[in-house]
Amino acid sequence: MAVYSYSAKNSEGRRKHGRIVAMSENDAAAKLGRRELSPIKIRDISRDIDTRLLLLLSRPKNKDLVVFSRQFSVMISAGVPIVESLKVMVDQAENLYMQKMIIQITSDVDGGATLSDSLAKYPKFFSYFFVNIVRSGETSGKLDEVLDYLADEMEKNYDMSKKFSGAMIYPAFIISALGGVAVMLMVFIIPQLTAVLTESGAALPVSTRMVLWLSDFLRKYLIFLVIILVAIVFLFRAYIKTPQGKRKTDQLLLRLPIFGDLFNKIYLIRFTRSLSTLLKGGVTITRALEVSAAVAGNMVYQDLIRLTLASINDGRPISSIMEASDRIPKMVPQMMAIGERTGKLDMVLDKVTDFYSREVSNKLNNLSILMEPIIMVVLGVGVAVMVAAVILPMYNMASQF
Repeated sequence: MAVYSYSAKNSEGRRKHGRIVAMSENDAAAKLGRRELSPIKIRDISRDIDTRLLLLLSRPKNKDLVVFSRQFSVMISAGVPIVESLKVMVDQAENLYMQKMIIQITSDVDGGATLSDSLAKYPKFFSYFFVNIVRSGETSGKLDEVLDYLADEMEKNYDMSKKFSGAMIYPAFIISALGGVAVMLMVFIIPQLTAVLTESGAALPVSTRMVLWLSDFLRKYLIFLVIILVAIVFLFRAYIKTPQGKRKTDQLLLRLPIFGDLFNKIYLIRFTRSLSTLLKGGVTITRALEVSAAVAGNMVYQDLIRLTLASINDGRPISSIMEASDRIPKMVPQMMAIGERTGKLDMVLDKVTDFYSREVSNKLNNLSILMEPIIMVVLGVGVAVMVAAVILPMYNMASQF
């Protein structure tokens, strides 16, 4: 499998240039033919530095996997064989790395490997949850149905993550801009404005002396502060990769003011949605809980799900552990208990997921509105400090003449 650059003519005689992933040069020519392109020149560029860099930068994102799941689901539901479906998706994939990955998966499946085992070779892109859903569909003979469930749930997860990141863009941008402006003022502007005050020899108020000290400190040690900040970020990232660091960080996320309740409901939705999808795919309740624990994303929830699994193995209902948890709203174990008794746990979980998804969506919509006054207050305090520390002393000194 390699990456080829090509020059070709379309049906109108116009030249087209681009890149294509194929097993061989003949395979590349055949693919161009299916696109109604007549190849003029095909060259292997797999070893070129720019190609390697492009593959590194074109790693599939969540959106690419959502599109993959939906297209695959539609073609399998239409009765197209798995290998043929994968071949079609290679030509439709815009992402170069995605093309290369699907070609390898197609080759593995065509060689006799199961689809789930082929997908499992790419754990960074096809999650443990994704692979297990596909495996359950292969086992039950309902691959088209589980792929449809999977596509729906991935689209919902993608929409929720986009809403969350969208709600965070505005406050993150404003805070970053304020921080940058504050540093610029302290390093370049304040020293010039306060030079007159220090040369006058007049007694300066405490606020002015504090601003002068901070300005002088930043001018002397700004580079060291940046180095220390970068080191702290790297150390923190290394710490949260350890089990203890991950646990502490996950506990902290659920206790944050304003955001804690939001994160709690997002993890709850992730659990109920994944458990429901697995149960619909024919996975047993114990196996579904194992997979849900692995994809929960928060160790507090992972511990809770594992305790629930142990409780089920001891013969107790699924809701017994969750009823005692202060992280799970009381409505959830009550609804799950009803689902267990009626044999419709997957349907009940869908209702719970929909309810909390709407609640999270409303919270995210209100978050931007809530952040605006907070940012305005912070900005007002910053302006007030600057006025009290610099502008007023200069005004008082000018009024004496």
